[in-house]
Amino acid sequence: MNTPSSRREFLKQGAVLAAGASLFNLTTAAPKGPPLKVALVGCGGRGSGNGAGGALKNFSDAAKLLGREVDIVAVADCFEHKARKVADSYKLPVSRVISGFDAYKRVMESDAEYVLLATPPVFRPLHLAAAVAAGKHVFFEKPVAVDPVGVRKVIEVGEAARAKGLCLVAGTQRRHDIAYLTNKAQIDAGAIGTILGGTVSWDGKVPWIVQRKPGLLNREYLAENWLNYVELSGDHICEQHVHNLDVANWFIGRVPIAAVGYGARLRRETGNQYDFFSVDYDYGDGVHIHSQCRQISGCYNRVGEFFRGTEGQVFGGGKLTGRDVSVPAIEVLSDNALVQEHVNLINGVIHGRPENRAREVAEATMTAILGRISAYSGKMVRWRELMDEPASPYYNLSLAPAPENYEGNSDVDMPSDAVPLPGDGAAINVRKT
Repeated sequence: MNTPSSRREFLKQGAVLAAGASLFNLTTAAPKGPPLKVALVGCGGRGSGNGAGGALKNFSDAAKLLGREVDIVAVADCFEHKARKVADSYKLPVSRVISGFDAYKRVMESDAEYVLLATPPVFRPLHLAAAVAAGKHVFFEKPVAVDPVGVRKVIEVGEAARAKGLCLVAGTQRRHDIAYLTNKAQIDAGAIGTILGGTVSWDGKVPWIVQRKPGLLNREYLAENWLNYVELSGDHICEQHVHNLDVANWFIGRVPIAAVGYGARLRRETGNQYDFFSVDYDYGDGVHIHSQCRQISGCYNRVGEFFRGTEGQVFGGGKLTGRDVSVPAIEVLSDNALVQEHVNLINGVIHGRPENRAREVAEATMTAILGRISAYSGKMVRWRELMDEPASPYYNLSLAPAPENYEGNSDVDMPSDAVPLPGDGAAINVRKT
């Protein structure tokens, strides 16, 4: 079996193979040039953190690996103090701080070439559309929507970006991880035969909660505690478990045709989401994937994927057993997939071969929404009902308040804390548009 190449080995060779949906071989690193002009929209931990999740730091690290400087032209957030904190950490002038729920609009008017979108998922379709309309190359975090209407909008915007030659790279970092890429190449070469089924899991605890402080408007509180409201996050099956569901789609090579799921809320301290989901995804041809995700402290934790085939089996980016196959060596510039995805973004632009990951991440998001709607309603829900059939009761479902409602001078209505109860007449936290 082929083993992953090390970063040290790659640097000796001085080559990049950006593997994934759009393969291309670059034999040289990025040519010297002016600083890369970048803007950040969303200054929470996902956008600004100095750890694994910080998009701005990961972009900067990627640029350094490619020998390029970075010019941060704007940092934007609905809360001014969050944007100022990021500006201070990078020693930016106050003129580069933009705040408010409409801050993204001013970012799109800036001279930024690259925009990093790291706001709560409900805003992703709106912000992505604005970035593409403004001709920006985009890194956008997962998931990319919270409802079927938003998913289809992202796919539409992705096609507009393709026509413009813009690069769209999503935060599904497993697709940029050398271990996953190597296993995917071996699967495609027949190492485990035809995939028959498997399991995907994200079992852990609630990452964080925010208690409401006196004086906060509804929209401000929702923006602070977005992780715990389905209207902003899509529920944790969407916000978090989307990574594993994306791997299932990727390794199997198609999306599911239907889902039957269930879940409940027993422990959650705030918001209106479920504590757990268990979903049977039917991929057709007798292939079923069991999806399980849970956010309850003090329980057994497991995050990963397992697939069994006719000739062997594989654990996501881990051990693969099966037929001995030969695949080309896969090399990356960074062992950190969270940095490598930004390497691909920058290199795609510089070398005129832009990646476009809009459809694949949109389909992963829709896979999560498919399971969520099934669990909320207690019904079998089919992919075509969300994607292809306007007469379906689910096709035009969208969560309220809509992202546009957060802008302007009016506050938004607070969503109910009641959780969906499956069965006849189930309420599934949606409004019809």
